[in-house]
Amino acid sequence: MPDDIAFWSRLQFGFTITYHYLFPQLTMGLAPFLVWWKWRALRHDDDHSRTAARFWTKFFGISFAAGVVTGIPMEFQFGTNWSAFSAYAGGVVGQTLAMEGMIAFFLESAFVGILVAGERRLSPRVNLLVAFLVLLGSWLSGYFILVTNAFMQHPAGYATAPDGTLHIGDFSSYLLNPWALVMYAHTMAAAMVTGSFVVAAVGALYALRGTFAEHARICLACGTAVGLASALLVAYPTGDAQAKQVAYHQEPALAAMEGRFDSGTSARITIIGQPDVERRRIDNPIALPGVLSYLATGSFHGRVRGLLAFPLDQWPTNIALIYYAFHIMVGLGTLFIVIMGLALVQHLRGRLLSCRWLLWTLLLSFPFPYIATTAGWLTAELGRQPWIVYGLMRTDDGLSPLVRPGTVLFTLIGFTGLYAVLGVLYLALVGRMILCGPRSTEDCPSRIPLPGAPHG
Repeated sequence: MPDDIAFWSRLQFGFTITYHYLFPQLTMGLAPFLVWWKWRALRHDDDHSRTAARFWTKFFGISFAAGVVTGIPMEFQFGTNWSAFSAYAGGVVGQTLAMEGMIAFFLESAFVGILVAGERRLSPRVNLLVAFLVLLGSWLSGYFILVTNAFMQHPAGYATAPDGTLHIGDFSSYLLNPWALVMYAHTMAAAMVTGSFVVAAVGALYALRGTFAEHARICLACGTAVGLASALLVAYPTGDAQAKQVAYHQEPALAAMEGRFDSGTSARITIIGQPDVERRRIDNPIALPGVLSYLATGSFHGRVRGLLAFPLDQWPTNIALIYYAFHIMVGLGTLFIVIMGLALVQHLRGRLLSCRWLLWTLLLSFPFPYIATTAGWLTAELGRQPWIVYGLMRTDDGLSPLVRPGTVLFTLIGFTGLYAVLGVLYLALVGRMILCGPRSTEDCPSRIPLPGAPHG
């Protein structure tokens, strides 16, 4: 078992942030649905849209609460495990972290409470306004967090103090970091994919069970349309733009993502293959020539540098994991387009509700966006290594000097147990809510029957 403090500190932060992000990506993806349904309820006096908004508001509230609980430990780790980084770059990243807490989180949390608790007491217009403010708060929160991360990926807008620490030099350059803008568009599109798949999966469940037919129709119609549009946006232009940024600013990361060791023109992209880092090659490759050059340079004949063009100490620390994470993300992203495209076509033809194999596909596919986003974050964060602030501070230099590996491992075990309990509680609450559907909790049966099983 490794006794490296850097290993355990990175593992702890990676675990807590991965678990935490399961919830914000869903709330950010659901918020536009709430606004849409409430707008339809107001504009067309549509009871079905009003019912859908009420149902998914409860889903949003439970997920938001879980996100708050899991997000708190991450912030403490900046002081406990990464104090040297905090002392060095806190004058920069602390600005947007504070803005996220004081502006975006406050806005979202205040109006989520109103949305969940006071919905039936508010007029339709006020309901729509509150839903919009929740959307604004959740998406602002995402932006401030991504600006913080973008600074670590591509530092911008900073200045160096006489003592060597960083502070804000140009606030607009920091806040409008081009890396942040592209990452934000890509991440929000991915969050919409997650929300769409969850909405469509619940609609598919009801369709398969033959219950809540109108709610199933609304969920499938909205989920498939938004899901296809979002999946396309994840691939292009947002994914393409982010790939070009990595190619320009983090060339070793791009080489690691494709397991590319040699430099050259008309660089191929590997569809299937296994990276052999020791022998500096890809085993059993199935590749498309020129595609990596196009992604990196905009030309199928562009030159792409491989890992051997860089000093070994600038290579990402886990090339194989980056390679597989990147290919899982891309493969699932392609699958999302296919699934949602087929589902939307069947919906437009009026055959989706009777197409059981496609309903089962939608139902069983809802975990895939979570896997894809996790793989995407792994690609981005591992690709930045060995830097904690790219080109300015190495990860090993950002650790807390007095913390020992055993202490970090002990708290990691504690977080794992706590989050496991929280996960079970969350699934129980969500499962109960899905079982109840749009009806009141007093009418709910005590268990969730499987699709095709007898139900009340």
